[in-house]
Amino acid sequence: MATYKPKNILITGAGGFIASHVANCLIRNYPEYKIVVLDKLDYCSNLKNLNPSRSSPNFKFVKGDIGSADLVNYLLITESIDTIMHFAAQTHVDNSFGNSFEFTKNNIYGTHVLLEACKVTGQIRRFIHVSTDEVYGETDEDAVVGNHEASQLLPTNPYSATKAGAEMLVMAYGRSYGLPVITTRGNNVYGPNQFPEKLIPKLILLAMRGLPLPIHGDGSNVRSYLYCEDVAEAFEVILHKGEVGHVYNIGTKKERRVIDVAKDICKLFSLDPDTVIKFVENRPFNDQRYFLDDEKLKNLGWSERTTWEEGLKKTMEWYTSNPDWWGDVSGALVPHPRMLMMPGIERCIDGSEEVKGMVSQFTNNQSRMVVPVSKGISGSPRKHSLKFLIYGRTGWIGGLLGKICEKQGIPFEYGRGRLEERSQLILDIQNVKPTHVFNAAGVTGRPNVDWCESHKTETIRTNVVGTLTLADVCRENGLLLMNYATGCIFEYDAGHPEGSGIGFKEEDKPNFTGSFYSKTKAMVEELLKEYENVCTLRVRMPISSDLSNPRNFITKITRYNKVVNIPNSMTILDELLPISVEMAKRNCRGIWNFTNPGAVSHNEILEMYKKYIDPSFTWANFTLEEQAKVIVAPRSNNEMDASKLKSEFPELLSIKESLIKYVFEPNRKVLAD
Repeated sequence: MATYKPKNILITGAGGFIASHVANCLIRNYPEYKIVVLDKLDYCSNLKNLNPSRSSPNFKFVKGDIGSADLVNYLLITESIDTIMHFAAQTHVDNSFGNSFEFTKNNIYGTHVLLEACKVTGQIRRFIHVSTDEVYGETDEDAVVGNHEASQLLPTNPYSATKAGAEMLVMAYGRSYGLPVITTRGNNVYGPNQFPEKLIPKLILLAMRGLPLPIHGDGSNVRSYLYCEDVAEAFEVILHKGEVGHVYNIGTKKERRVIDVAKDICKLFSLDPDTVIKFVENRPFNDQRYFLDDEKLKNLGWSERTTWEEGLKKTMEWYTSNPDWWGDVSGALVPHPRMLMMPGIERCIDGSEEVKGMVSQFTNNQSRMVVPVSKGISGSPRKHSLKFLIYGRTGWIGGLLGKICEKQGIPFEYGRGRLEERSQLILDIQNVKPTHVFNAAGVTGRPNVDWCESHKTETIRTNVVGTLTLADVCRENGLLLMNYATGCIFEYDAGHPEGSGIGFKEEDKPNFTGSFYSKTKAMVEELLKEYENVCTLRVRMPISSDLSNPRNFITKITRYNKVVNIPNSMTILDELLPISVEMAKRNCRGIWNFTNPGAVSHNEILEMYKKYIDPSFTWANFTLEEQAKVIVAPRSNNEMDASKLKSEFPELLSIKESLIKYVFEPNRKVLAD
């Protein structure tokens, strides 16, 4: 791999936390590079962050706004800039809920100005755009595979939405104008110099002052934290070894709940967490978890070096040695800060009354932890007799279930606990008080089930241990569990030959053990028979009307170079997921083949695709033997007998009828419009 050697680097936002560490690192390690820093010195920036570099001959500071096109163009030309590392951004989620337009201005418009200047000058050899893990949105609580660089972007708050928008601009300029762009998406960073609106420095400063430590919600939200010096080294690696056009996650697989972070800080200060931790109202939306796949960056040679214990101790020591680094930060130490994000605004925004209020509430409740009570809309009592607790929020089926509940007016909440953590599931049930529980969480592997072959313990933990734990907790609480399982536990055999129309029934014993994924699903299905409170729904090769979804079976096979041609039973989600909700209302239990009646082959589906969607579409077939050469684990092929489901729901369409009604006809109408 060729090593990139910059000459003149512009680092935006280097008066801030992360960028200042990157700038100091590069100036220290590469005296031959000229480093120009551009920063407007907003409330969360501080020139003192650059003290280690200010006397270096290869350092230059310019106070200014990236939104000024004239200034940016002037700097690129006069400083002969060949490399940009773009950190400048508004980053605090709480602020974005109160002043979202300022985030659009800084994060999107500012980035656009930089990109346009690069296009006009034509001299940039690298443009490194610094984004965030939050653009991926919330990671499923049960996921054992982190979001990889090709994962879909699903931001959930104004801050992450503006970062995702900026990413789209960066990508567009790379493709349209050939700008040599690289994007990074990082986990949470902590360490010295961080403005105390962020969790760790805020809690440290509050602990230093003997004040209560506010925790949003119940503190169960999970985050991954990297020490600032390790992150600076990551950017050093990406600068020199990153490939143009690529995205790199900067992450760690070591996760911590927010409540555990607070407890670790209490331990450093010898404080009793039961008396100093105060639970406060949650954010309007607070992602439960962010989890990244960091293998791509590791392949470039980077690795995390600082342990959590070491990094937290270093951070605490720095803040205790520099208590006045940021001046008056009382406005940042309140549970939900709303800083004024404008150049030149003083940082001493008064939040003292809120702090005093926290202290008075705290002293009145020293003997117990104050846990927030869930509130209904406008405080009104629940009028609906149903309430669903759904696991698998970020999964395909889990997300669709939420939409169905919204459409039907059924109150629901997504579970926060991990399936294998019994205490977390119990807490979910106590807080939500559901009438039914739906489990749409599980490990299928990314991008496919081959992943499970090399991650067997993780697959067992979620698919077997997690599912059984949830079933057992539901049983103890008298709750029906609707469990979305799989029909990929059978394969055609002498008693059920391909094309015969003889399908596997609910009572048949699984006979497919070709993949480890299928083994775990067959194993847990057998054990769940002992739980009378479980309704197991065997889903197969799920299809929906959303032909852009990469998990959709039709989407998959239209993107393959070659496909096999074997008839299979399949599940049309648009028709069957609402039926699963009705099954919960009817208190259905036991095992159900959750597919449309009949079977359909790959070629038959692709013929429909060609007829309704793309008349020019072509494809090629290959045999199972040829397929085996390009996959790790064999795939299940079978037909399932859906007569039990058809008997309960006579209106259920056959697979081919359902494909036309729910998938191809709606999409043809959309395309025609």
